[in-house]
Amino acid sequence: MGGDKKYDLSERLEDFSAEIIQLYNGKAVSFAERYLAEQLIRSACSAALNYGEVLGAGTNKDKINKLRICLKELRESLHNLNIQTKASLIDESLLIGLKDENDQLIRIIVTRIKNLG
Repeated sequence: MGGDKKYDLSERLEDFSAEIIQLYNGKAVSFAERYLAEQLIRSACSAALNYGEVLGAGTNKDKINKLRICLKELRESLHNLNIQTKASLIDESLLIGLKDENDQLIRIIVTRIKNLG
């Protein structure tokens, strides 16, 4: 582990959500772009907000259930980014870092679920 990479999962989820929001801030878009952008913002923010619920969960079973919600939302976000790339709605070069972070967050959540199970 090197560099200044953040390892606080809550902060990383918040940062990921904020980057998604900034990607679309003020962008004039078509119906498809607007639809996918709004859905992506919802799913990315939902993952971050639901992780806050994980931190307050009392039992491991409750934590796992809330982590699964986070995982579902992160996977939805990744599929959304892939659809936008495939449909040429956004330049893939703008999404490389976001897709990588999205994938890393998924892997972290999966590991947390396995460790609690």
